[in-house]
Amino acid sequence: MKGKITDGEARDRLIIWMRRRMEEFGISMEALSASIEHDRAHPPLYRDARAHEWNGLGDMPDWLLAAKNAGVSPDFFRIEADVKSPAATHVVDPRQLDLFDLA
Repeated sequence: MKGKITDGEARDRLIIWMRRRMEEFGISMEALSASIEHDRAHPPLYRDARAHEWNGLGDMPDWLLAAKNAGVSPDFFRIEADVKSPAATHVVDPRQLDLFDLA
C-alpha cells in the first residue's frame, strides 16, 4: 500500500482542509449550524437536471431565469410535495458525528 491514502487518512485530511477553509473565510461553527438549520427549514421547491436547487426565497437563480426566458414554465422544475429532498432523507453516518468536533 505504499503511496496510497487510507479512507481514515483521507477523512482526516478533508476535515483539516475544511477547518482551514472555514477559518480562512471567517465561517464560525455557529454560522455553519445556523445555515444548516435554515436549509432544513426551507427545503428546495425547484430542481433542474443538474441538481441546481432553489427554495423560492430571494431572487430567482440564473438557471431558472434562463429556462423561464426560453419559454419553459418554472412549474416544470417544481419538486412534488410528497418527494423528499436527498438532504431531508439523509441518514447521518455515526462516523461523521465528530466531523466538526473542535474538542
